[in-house]
Amino acid sequence: MSRPPVRRVPEVGGSTPTQPVPDVLGPDLSVLFCGINPGLRSAELGQHFARPGNRFWKALHLAGFTDRLLVPSEQQLLPSYGVGITNLVHRPSAAAAELSSDELRRGAAELEVTVAKARPRVLAVVGMQAYRTAFGRPRAGLGLQEETVAGVPVWVLPNTSGLQARYQLPEVVELFGGLRRWEEEGAATAPGPDRKPAVKVPADTGVAEGEVPNGAG
Repeated sequence: MSRPPVRRVPEVGGSTPTQPVPDVLGPDLSVLFCGINPGLRSAELGQHFARPGNRFWKALHLAGFTDRLLVPSEQQLLPSYGVGITNLVHRPSAAAAELSSDELRRGAAELEVTVAKARPRVLAVVGMQAYRTAFGRPRAGLGLQEETVAGVPVWVLPNTSGLQARYQLPEVVELFGGLRRWEEEGAATAPGPDRKPAVKVPADTGVAEGEVPNGAG
């Protein structure tokens, strides 16, 4: 069952040359989703996960975060559901593979500042390989992480690009649903050293998420 939206005032900034796709933020966010970087279509429209075929919006709805399927142009409605979006790197590219490791690491430092200001209950990074590189955690799996960002629990999800063949839509929805159930059960507390990722994924999966189009579309 979808939870009814809570009325909040959305906070969506305007596009700038250094941030062509503005963050979607608001007070009292339950989940702040973090894409890898904007794809060219997203940068053109100023909208997150805007590339046709990206499964983010479908997964968000089918997992129960929204009561209907939103389209990228409706991203300003997300804070009313307790959801926000940012990116690890703000520079657009045709594919996430075009990002350097240094860019991802710098993005991690910038993300920490964003999270510290927004204070969501949980940060959900949409892109496992990007998370591994950005935060120097090569063996990180999907699900809840042992580490936090700015004191906020971190949950890693797969890249939602339609060309990410390793995870089909039903699997992506189930993983998004696991995050939603965890958050709704009030588990959003800083994980201790004995907490393990909710889904174990070997370090060598044979999947290079950075080689498919951007997680943010």
